[in-house]
Amino acid sequence: MNWQRIENVGQLEALKKQSQEKPVLIFKHSSRCSISSMAFDRLNRNWKDTDFEKVSPYFLDLISYRDISNKIAQEFGVYHQSPQVILIKNGIAVYDNSHMGITYGEIMSKVG
Repeated sequence: MNWQRIENVGQLEALKKQSQEKPVLIFKHSSRCSISSMAFDRLNRNWKDTDFEKVSPYFLDLISYRDISNKIAQEFGVYHQSPQVILIKNGIAVYDNSHMGITYGEIMSKVG
């Protein structure tokens, strides 16, 4: 799966604008957490090429970019967790989940 990387806080405003046209999914990943690796792997195994037409997926390495992770929590009104998925539509977070609650089926049901 070809996730776009979030590597600067300036991208958040662009993601909000992009979500006006198509939902944006952010996966916040901790490379120090086996649960995070497992959740990300499980999501990747289920992802279909056609899903790119429905949602734009982004990946944040929160160990390297903790300041961006904190800004995401503040900007979208979600409590910081790791691992965590956040679905953004029309500039606002409409869904978030973490740890073993991260499931492909539930995410795609929220994408619409």
